[in-house]
Amino acid sequence: MEQSVALAIFAFVAFIFSVIIHEVSHGVVAERLGDPTARNAGRITLNPLKHIDPMGSILLPAILLFIGSPVILGWAKPVPYDPRHLQNPKTAAGKIAAAGPVSNIIIAVLFAVLIRFGAGAGLSFELIKAFGTIVILNIALAVFNLVPIPPLDGSKVLFSLLPANRIAYSLMAFLDRYGIILIFALLFYAGNLLFPVITWIFNLLVL
Repeated sequence: MEQSVALAIFAFVAFIFSVIIHEVSHGVVAERLGDPTARNAGRITLNPLKHIDPMGSILLPAILLFIGSPVILGWAKPVPYDPRHLQNPKTAAGKIAAAGPVSNIIIAVLFAVLIRFGAGAGLSFELIKAFGTIVILNIALAVFNLVPIPPLDGSKVLFSLLPANRIAYSLMAFLDRYGIILIFALLFYAGNLLFPVITWIFNLLVL
């Protein structure tokens, strides 16, 4: 019982910092593309106090973790950027949005490598399990955020790739209008739709 509580607390902390790195990555890429808004707002930092959203960063993920939910969801305060500072706002928006999920994929790959080498080097089972938790959390964050439904990052990536025509604008308008409904539908079916994808990527990286 104590071990399961300790693992839940560890997973919660790992989730918080994974979400923070996700958000900071948006700001770092925006700054590289010419927009200092995140830097000026003090958001390019790993200080949790600058990023934590009470509902999305603490309450919701904590409840999901402690009830043993197969899907852990949450968010931090969005890192701001100003498209007026960007040379090509449409393309830049896609790059900035993609930076968050990409950061989570990088974290997942790094800890998967540690698991692979650590297993052969006699790393303790508890540490391997902790690293595995970090891997699965970051895969889940990347996969969920790449779903092309507003306000998730995947929608911004999609919009940046679509041509500027009537069909694309109609699709964008539809997703913007019904995004919240679609998100709730996704949350309801997340276990069936996303968990197999998350598990497949985890097995690919770790096993």
